Amino acid sequence: MKKPTRRAAAAAEAPKLTLAHAPLSDIIDALAGGQVTATALTKFYLARIEAYDRDGPMLNAVRALNPDALTIAGKLDGTRPSVKRPLAGVPILLKDNIATGDKQPTTAGSLALEGARARRDATIVKLLRKAGAVILGKANLTEFANILAIDMPSGYSSLGGQVKNPYAPTLMDDRGIPVVSPGGSSSGSAVAVAAGFCAASIGTETSGSLLFPASQNGLVTVKPTVGLISRAGIVPIAHSQDTAGPMTRNVCDAAMLLNVLAAKDPLDPLTLRQRRPADYTAGLASDAMKGARIGVPSDPTDPLNDRYYGKLQPGWVKVMTETIKVLEDLGAVIVRANMPTAGWLAGPGTTMSVLNRNPLSPNKGNAMMQWIVFLYELKHDLNLYLKNWATSTEIKTIADIVAFNEAHAEKALRFGQDLFLAANLTRGDLSEREYKSARAMDLLAAKTRGMDAYMNQHKLDAVLFPGSGGCVISAKAGYPSVMVPAGFISGADDKDTPDYPLGVTFAGPAWSEHKLLRLAYAFEQASHMRKPPPGLPAL
Repeated sequence: MKKPTRRAAAAAEAPKLTLAHAPLSDIIDALAGGQVTATALTKFYLARIEAYDRDGPMLNAVRALNPDALTIAGKLDGTRPSVKRPLAGVPILLKDNIATGDKQPTTAGSLALEGARARRDATIVKLLRKAGAVILGKANLTEFANILAIDMPSGYSSLGGQVKNPYAPTLMDDRGIPVVSPGGSSSGSAVAVAAGFCAASIGTETSGSLLFPASQNGLVTVKPTVGLISRAGIVPIAHSQDTAGPMTRNVCDAAMLLNVLAAKDPLDPLTLRQRRPADYTAGLASDAMKGARIGVPSDPTDPLNDRYYGKLQPGWVKVMTETIKVLEDLGAVIVRANMPTAGWLAGPGTTMSVLNRNPLSPNKGNAMMQWIVFLYELKHDLNLYLKNWATSTEIKTIADIVAFNEAHAEKALRFGQDLFLAANLTRGDLSEREYKSARAMDLLAAKTRGMDAYMNQHKLDAVLFPGSGGCVISAKAGYPSVMVPAGFISGADDKDTPDYPLGVTFAGPAWSEHKLLRLAYAFEQASHMRKPPPGLPAL
């Protein structure tokens, strides 16, 4: 008699097929009700990863699996989700820039950090474990969260390779880059949830790295106020803007994870001033949009300043028109007015020129404008991470990474490292006057003259942005955003493509996550626009 394959055996022990794309809340209910165990659920996701990430379309969302995942799950089989352990038995993937003090490396997708481990868990990993989560593994990402090289493709890293969008996994250009981007830099975190490889995942953002992949993969995410979630133990770009956030299949799930992740942490002093409700799921209601004033930053009578809507492609226009109609039907007051020019324009002295050395970039050899704060904080923050968190590696500084990459250029520098070269030339102590000025000007433009002025003038509850188009102004202000699926579009880079998702962003002032979640929930319940990617059937 033929022995069943490991995949078939795992599938036989798996929960019902509907759990492949079930929301986190349904998975928790199934665990709590005894319909599935943590072990069976973990085997189920491992089988899907083997079938569709390692084989089949080879989405490449998962960089490495936790060798202890099944052991951890087995210990949780007798534990049901509860108030104290709300995630008991729930398999979750982490972006591979989030430290785990176990057998799993933490690499940020870099060959230079291959095999590098962390001295201890990042604070958010401690919180997830305390809540009972099974850390399933590490998700691929754009290398160093997209701060290594100009024009590096979303989802590419020298260690992990290229993540593919599950809605169009076979469409690649002549460089092997997906025509339909998976979004970045939290590419693997998003693709894994969309493809049913985990119950939920955790990504990070400095500017767009949660919102963009969530939009491209039909997911919900929360880019929190900087300081709501601890960054301790996360490979950094810039402490002024870095944050972590959940990737989920619906709004309620994102709120549930935020309940676990949002906690004060002495290792991240910004969290000590956080403001949060006792329960982010409280008040999620289908009528929450009634009477809300929603800013649509678009004024066709002032087209030169119509930054966010004025140049949208027809497919985007259709989705946004339908979205606004849904909001109006829900009782929202739509306020159409352009964002102040001084808000969305970069403040004076906030950018610097960097020579584009990416050999595969169409802009190769040109001077490209880059954010000063990112490059100056990168050297300072990354050196601190390598000193305080990294172990099992000879890499101690950003200079070591630059040198390693140059010594292994054939494998490590397919797209160059021009941003690391620029960052390495800074002092690394944030003492430069140009850095201090740039940070002050970022806040003056994006926060004071931008989001604050716009929302106060029009007495808004939230601002509606198409896709991740508003990520920069909100990220620089340190303000929160919630992404929710809104529809589907097609076409990319003048090529025909299958339909793939487009989300909308609800953005607001500091600590307004709860309000934004309530508004996003009302829209979600009225629209139900999320559809799982085709071509990934149940096993």
